[in-house]
Amino acid sequence: MDKYACPCGYEYDPAVGDPDNGIAPGTPWEQVPDSWVCPVCGMGKDVFENA
Repeated sequence: MDKYACPCGYEYDPAVGDPDNGIAPGTPWEQVPDSWVCPVCGMGKDVFENA
């Protein structure tokens, strides 16, 4: 699965997810809700780019 990077440097790794914010490990990027935001800077999913 591809990783996705925020401009702030945070990288979303589907294998890890974001369990602190309700995204279970193994959740592909396409299934991360559009309302999810970067846990580091708060930017929206729309600013992330394929890493």
